[in-house]
Amino acid sequence: MGKGGEKGGESGEPEPQIRRYTWEEIQKHNLRTDQWLVTERKGYKITKWAYRHPGGQRVISHCAGEDATDAFQAFHINPTLVQKFLKPLLIGELAPGEPSQDREKNSQLVEDFRTLRKTAEDMDLFRANPLFFSLYLGHILVMEVLAWLMVLYFGTGWITTLILSCILTTSQAQAGWLQHDFGHLSVFKKSSWNHIVHKFVIGHLKGASANWWNHRHFQHHAKPNIFKKDPDVNMLHIFVLGDTQPVEYGKKKLKYLPYNHQHEYFFLKHLLQSQLTLSIPSLGPPSPGQVPKARASVISKHLEHCQQNKQLRLGNGSWMRGSMEMNACCQFLESHWFVWVTQMNHIPMEIDSEKHRDWLSSQLAATCNIEQSFFNDWFTGHLNFQIEHHLFPTMPRHNFWKVKPLVKSLCAKHGVQYEEKPLGKAFVDIVGSLKKSGHLWLDAYLHK
Repeated sequence: MGKGGEKGGESGEPEPQIRRYTWEEIQKHNLRTDQWLVTERKGYKITKWAYRHPGGQRVISHCAGEDATDAFQAFHINPTLVQKFLKPLLIGELAPGEPSQDREKNSQLVEDFRTLRKTAEDMDLFRANPLFFSLYLGHILVMEVLAWLMVLYFGTGWITTLILSCILTTSQAQAGWLQHDFGHLSVFKKSSWNHIVHKFVIGHLKGASANWWNHRHFQHHAKPNIFKKDPDVNMLHIFVLGDTQPVEYGKKKLKYLPYNHQHEYFFLKHLLQSQLTLSIPSLGPPSPGQVPKARASVISKHLEHCQQNKQLRLGNGSWMRGSMEMNACCQFLESHWFVWVTQMNHIPMEIDSEKHRDWLSSQLAATCNIEQSFFNDWFTGHLNFQIEHHLFPTMPRHNFWKVKPLVKSLCAKHGVQYEEKPLGKAFVDIVGSLKKSGHLWLDAYLHK
């Protein structure tokens, strides 16, 4: 048990002596109203701070009662600055006899991964190439300008509209990958600059909410494919995923949809995804103070479509109707692109409840890579390097290929599966995984 109480943990007042705790004591404080965590053997009480956490309350709360050292390093690009916020929350440290890792994790694997991260830092792999991101943003803006010029010079016509839809779909998809870079703070050295450009790209090029994206996506990275912690797999009203959830809900006779056909209606998820993950949350993100900004972003993007279609005079000449048709067409095409790429790395992998693995093992169990090629890199926004991205979220994507051999070597050393597959097989595996889970649900629903 810990020596001393927890009094004064968040007051910022100096402690008369260092309090020492066992892992058994730390792990008890994992409730919503009572949260402790450990980074680099130091214990912090985060109960109240969680609600002021810039990355969202849930993402830090998911690490309550655990060693969050690797998660802390993965998400923050300026640990020294963050330490200023942590200092008033300090309540003590682990007792000398306690291991640095909780829950009997493989200490050698954890240490080897931290050594690998240090090697990547020494190789300067966390430094972004300004030219890469400038050219990337440039090719998106070129497509947007090209769309406007087509409207001005070619006027009306369905052929123009179809070509325009393809151009805008491509620019929107690529803008989606680019906002992902800024959202992960992987471009600029200063977090503030990343946040500013992120809001511009996702807000005025995509018409979505940066605040809402951060709230969900950071949870996904902290606990990928973990039920009740990763919002990307909490989709009971639409899908049952993995091997355990279908059986559990089948036994409970839960049936919001015919899940045994989910691999067939998965294609409809594209339409739902484009509406729920972009339009609707943008109008009501988690933080009320962000609502006006989010709405302004959506209106800005919608007006762009209106102006383009005012020139096109589609259908019966109504530019508003043309705007809606153009927007629906682009969303339909882009949502297919978005959903297939974002789901191919995760749905076929392990999806289960919390198992308290170390950072490397938890990320590798939930992610897989797609073979590298120039097209795959561009088409997926380098999400074909999903393993490296999950291990090092703040690493600029153009450096993933450099750290990949080191990650594969570490996985081979410790017997951790490193899965990589062709792009086509990755798409097929999504359907196969959904079909398998649906059949598990049906069998449990009918016979258990």
